[in-house]
Amino acid sequence: MSVFSTKLNTIANNTNSYLKNFFLRQKKNSYLLRPMKYGVFSGGKRFRSAIAVNTGKIYNIDYKKLIIVSSAIECVHSYSLIHDDLPSMDNDKLRRGKPSVHKKFNEFTAILAGNSLLTLAFEILCGKDLQLSKNYKNELITTLSMCIGHSGLAGGQYSDLTFENKSISKKNIINMQKKKTGELFGFCCESIAIIEGVNSTKRKHLKEIGINIGLLFQTADDLIDHKEDSSLVGKSTKSYKKKGKATLVNLLGYEETINFAINLKKKIDQQIKKYGNKANDLLDSIEFILKRKF
Repeated sequence: MSVFSTKLNTIANNTNSYLKNFFLRQKKNSYLLRPMKYGVFSGGKRFRSAIAVNTGKIYNIDYKKLIIVSSAIECVHSYSLIHDDLPSMDNDKLRRGKPSVHKKFNEFTAILAGNSLLTLAFEILCGKDLQLSKNYKNELITTLSMCIGHSGLAGGQYSDLTFENKSISKKNIINMQKKKTGELFGFCCESIAIIEGVNSTKRKHLKEIGINIGLLFQTADDLIDHKEDSSLVGKSTKSYKKKGKATLVNLLGYEETINFAINLKKKIDQQIKKYGNKANDLLDSIEFILKRKF
């Protein structure tokens, strides 16, 4: 196992440990706890946590604070995947090699479990565990709300579904993917700027890095869907083309999309290298994205 993979696993384990302890404090009589935990502990790499933690290293942010913020981010991510898999959206039966939440339980349970994970993220950010001032907590919550709402993740998901089987320009595909996937990655980086209290210019730069990371991640995901077997990646593949999804692969072709990803990675690397040696783990995170199989 590579050094980076070991670090990635450590961050994932620490994030999972915090979330498990947080769930232990929840009311035991809730019927939704089981599907919520099924959705959030589904075996993901916690890559968004790694982006937040590795960005935090640039400013020497306390590790415990980074894990708590990362845990909130992972709740949001899990909510989005649960809803993304629903019959009314992408209708995916598998997620990470297991039945998706609506297949394991039922559709209304999946909707409510997803909603509950979303609200749990805000409970984590405003809780006593996160040792930040109320102003900083409010700013984190406000920023996350905007990143995942109608002008961010949810708006991107809307475009993703309405763009199906339509002729969509490269610019509009990129804008859609920056919202659907990029905005939450943007928060991973921007949250560090909020915690550190940096000026608006530096905060904007960190958010831009995160959004570009999200775009690169989504592009790699589209390439994997085009190329890999479902048994290797734990979910249905070659589905984007069948569903008429607006992706760069479907628009530009496989080889040209690889070139797009390589050039985007170079741009992100240049943005990150400005932060010096403390950003090395963040650079390794970007390298990891393109080492995924496609």
